[in-house]
Amino acid sequence: MRHVSSYLNWYINVPRLRLDLRSSGLMHFNHNLNLGPVDLSANYAFGNPRTTRLLAARYEVKPANVFLSSEGASGQNARIIRYLAEHDDRNEAIVEYPTYEPLLRQVQEYFPRVTRLRRQEKEAYRLDSDVLREIVTRRTGLVVLTNPHAPSGAVATKREMVEIMEVAREHDLPILCDEIYAEFNRKMVSTAFSVDPDHGIVTTSFTKAYGLGGLKLGVTLASEKLVLGLYNDVLNTVGNSPNTVQVIASDLLENGRRALDKHQQSWNKMRKETEEWLDEENLRYFPNKIGVTYWVDLAIADTYKWTSDLTIPRYQLATVPGAFFLFENGCELAKSNKVRIGLGNLNPDNPELAEALAALKQAIDLPK
Repeated sequence: MRHVSSYLNWYINVPRLRLDLRSSGLMHFNHNLNLGPVDLSANYAFGNPRTTRLLAARYEVKPANVFLSSEGASGQNARIIRYLAEHDDRNEAIVEYPTYEPLLRQVQEYFPRVTRLRRQEKEAYRLDSDVLREIVTRRTGLVVLTNPHAPSGAVATKREMVEIMEVAREHDLPILCDEIYAEFNRKMVSTAFSVDPDHGIVTTSFTKAYGLGGLKLGVTLASEKLVLGLYNDVLNTVGNSPNTVQVIASDLLENGRRALDKHQQSWNKMRKETEEWLDEENLRYFPNKIGVTYWVDLAIADTYKWTSDLTIPRYQLATVPGAFFLFENGCELAKSNKVRIGLGNLNPDNPELAEALAALKQAIDLPK
């Protein structure tokens, strides 16, 4: 790729830490799989029918609107962005700001011109259809959003999504919405596809909400035409997706739901303790109703330097510096006083949270 992610490069090269507050997705899910005989030679050109039916029921869509792959939500985002760029001569795209940097880089890879849709902190990071309408041009071929918003956690209301989709219909414009964090509480988030099945494209997986990062199941909800196009694209690039991943997903969706929900609920106590600590320390943070991350303001001008030079080497502690979500279109890190605190990598059965928050307080309180 010409446009690599600084965030991902940083993330994988941070040394192993004792106190890791970086992960936005749950970890540590262990589950006994009793699959019985499995045909390991099987694969499907259009997804495992059983898995497809289960997911169609979960999202209240037709099976023909479900695209499955073994590349996770990130891989599906990259595939969809490339596919849309190759099948439309419009060469401009719009990506929200702030955003998860790999999404921005994937769009930049295939769209020569990228404009930013600003979600204002003073407006609780809401989606503003009037702003979108002002920046759309006849050359715009794609809009990329997240819901809940990464990094703030703001959930777009049904009204906001309806108004965004009105702009999409006016310009016959696909809206790609990464909804991976919505799996923490699906009842709170209306899918972009449900609002407008002709222009809404949803990507998601169970990596963040249930600790299934090793499964790499990607799920897309889209029009039947796009789903067929994406399956054909898989066939002509990597070949049919392996059946094993989808068999495991089917078993978890049918027989492992209680275990998945129990695992997720294990983080409720840590969420409560973290919010109480943030309030006690008078730290301003966005009130995240979904997930295990907190977008926090610190009295530190450059949290990237602070993390690299202080918290990692001295305290074996890391949060995610806010700069990684605040790229405009270039690759230079902007100074930011924000961090994202993520609880996903902490083990709810161990007393890691109290130790991590105590170390974080010491680092924050050091003379500037």
